[in-house]
Amino acid sequence: MERQKHITTLFLDIGGVLLSDGWDRNARKDASAHFHIDHLAMEERHHINFSTYELGKLSLNDYLASVVFNEGRDFSTTAFKKFMFSQSKPLPNMLKLIRLLKKKYQLKIAAVSNEGRELNQYRIHKFRLDDIIDTFISSCFVHLSKPDLDLFRLAIDTMQSPVSKILYIENQPIFVANAAALGISTILHRDYDTTLAQLSIFGLKP
Repeated sequence: MERQKHITTLFLDIGGVLLSDGWDRNARKDASAHFHIDHLAMEERHHINFSTYELGKLSLNDYLASVVFNEGRDFSTTAFKKFMFSQSKPLPNMLKLIRLLKKKYQLKIAAVSNEGRELNQYRIHKFRLDDIIDTFISSCFVHLSKPDLDLFRLAIDTMQSPVSKILYIENQPIFVANAAALGISTILHRDYDTTLAQLSIFGLKP
């Protein structure tokens, strides 16, 4: 039997759902190789600084000054940021799917994501995410980050949608569990086909 919940609002993660992850361990490993940086040392400094950057309490320049430019380099901050931003790639099928669903069902859509400000803004504008997403509940803007339940509560309050009418699409099981704990319906995104099939359970068919 279908679980028709009359969904009116989508909460979406960005990295891993609409786009590739922005600055994950693979991107950092590639950057280390490209710029000939000691990867383990950079990773240690990254883990000390990145959560503060994602919370919007550290600029990208300050993050890079601590993580990469803690010693003299033969490349510029601009060159490193260009490489960093270039790691973001679109997931075209998912972007097209969400566009179709938004138009067909007049959905309200909020991004609920952990991203640093400069990276988040680059991705929003580069991939025109603001064409399909109404509100960005990004960690860098609201100074809260997943898995903090207050981030999800803020998203609910901001969108002014009953929890019963919200569907959250996320690729990290722990964050799916956090949203479900608040009564939000969820889809654990693994790939386009399985998410498309699960969307139909909630009455959302492009």
